[in-house]
Amino acid sequence: MANSILPRRIIKETQRLLSEPAPVISASPSGENMRYFNVMIFGPEQSPYEGGAYKLELFLPEEYPMAAPKGPKLGRICLDILKDKWSPGLQIRTVLLSIQALLSAINPDDPLSQQCCKAPEG
Repeated sequence: MANSILPRRIIKETQRLLSEPAPVISASPSGENMRYFNVMIFGPEQSPYEGGAYKLELFLPEEYPMAAPKGPKLGRICLDILKDKWSPGLQIRTVLLSIQALLSAINPDDPLSQQCCKAPEG
């Protein structure tokens, strides 16, 4: 997919992700489809995920930014901005930082907390 047919916003957000990467998060668009991002989030320090590396796939639908990014392999992530609290003012970077913050907030002694962030099976 050529950059020229992408909305300007996606191009700008992608350029920012590549030129100013978020700490311990790697995100890059796929060569075949610039709406599809390969993401690697490293487990936050002092969290149950510390030392781990977690692969995610993020896809920007045609309706983006009016619709939230999608993730076919995000597993079950209880993140309100990916569901009913999405706002067009949010960006890809915001979503990735929010997922990382969610990993920091998981309490290994609280079963409800653990249910909100499960890796995809398979």
